[in-house]
Amino acid sequence: MSAHRTGGSRPVLSPLRLTVTARSLVFGGHAIARRLGKTGVPDRSVAETWECSDVEGAGSVVADGPLAGVPLRQVVADHPEALMGAGWSGPYFPVLTKFIDAAGTLPVHLHADDETARRLEGQPHGKTEAWHILDAAPGATALCGVKEGVTADRLRAALEAQDFDAVLRRLPVRAGETLYVPGGTPHSFGPDTLVYEIEQTSDIQQHAMRWNMEDGSPVGDAEFGANLDMLMRQVDLETRPDFTPGLSIAVGDGVERVFLCAGPYFALERWRAGTAEPLRHSFATAQILSNAGAPVRVRTGTWSGELGRAETLLLPAVCEEVEITGPADVLFGYLPDLDRDVRRPLLDAGHPPRIIATLGAGARGTETGAARPARPSVKPHSDRSVTAQAPDQGK
Repeated sequence: MSAHRTGGSRPVLSPLRLTVTARSLVFGGHAIARRLGKTGVPDRSVAETWECSDVEGAGSVVADGPLAGVPLRQVVADHPEALMGAGWSGPYFPVLTKFIDAAGTLPVHLHADDETARRLEGQPHGKTEAWHILDAAPGATALCGVKEGVTADRLRAALEAQDFDAVLRRLPVRAGETLYVPGGTPHSFGPDTLVYEIEQTSDIQQHAMRWNMEDGSPVGDAEFGANLDMLMRQVDLETRPDFTPGLSIAVGDGVERVFLCAGPYFALERWRAGTAEPLRHSFATAQILSNAGAPVRVRTGTWSGELGRAETLLLPAVCEEVEITGPADVLFGYLPDLDRDVRRPLLDAGHPPRIIATLGAGARGTETGAARPARPSVKPHSDRSVTAQAPDQGK
């Protein structure tokens, strides 16, 4: 893996293997290693592996090749357009991806939306996320969104009593479905649920639990009250997203492309090839390629390498296309130009606009329910999105 110049033109980046951060939280288990087959995971209970991260203090680093040891943030600084696409400018990589093993139940919590994060957290943006369910036990459920008609006072009282089902929606969870969760939406999932999560690059959150997710230790009354105070200032009582099976496009004999979710902050697709026919994908923005199946051979340009079970590869925009030998089951996460990368191919395949809009939260008519982000001074992508303008890429 290297960065070089060809004929004095723009720098060319090869695919980047990144270091992974494993987090051992109280709800974790051993499914990421034992069920997904990921190697290199610590031999202990693991709740999350951060596959591609530019979060402060937990950022990925290039794992091998000539750029080995270079932080992802430095790659962004040195090669912004080669990595992210023509016209892009920003101080960090904007998308975060994780495998999450909810062997137990996650704490009920929320992440601020953009406006609230700037106003209350002193952060440039909030965190909208989406969960793609890789596996779930029969009867698995998730909490997501406040029930219709619940007032702020009633919500606060129920959270104080830890009576979550009185005020939060409980949704059935099925493998293969995806839920787009706008900032400000209280949520939780697990137990017995395995998730691939894609989100804005952020780790801000507010919890409503009497225990700490790091070690299960109790949260004192004063801290608990302060946590609820901040959560209630950030909660959105109106977002009620639902799971969706995604929208599929046939792209070849035995090859299926499914758009799992899409919004102004990220999009996620799952591609499957059932035969030895190669899966071929062209793109104009960086792709986070994660393997949800058996090992595959990946080729782009003159670069070729194996991608093992539950491994991730960052494909710079300058690669432009990738070929993956089937059988294959892979995920592509990226920061989209929603017109070019999502709406156009789905409209061409016959999906109507009102159905395309369900790839976001779908909680406000044709809107996703996500907060409308501020227009950046440099527009990296089209702001003619499915539901909202392009996000602020950080200041």
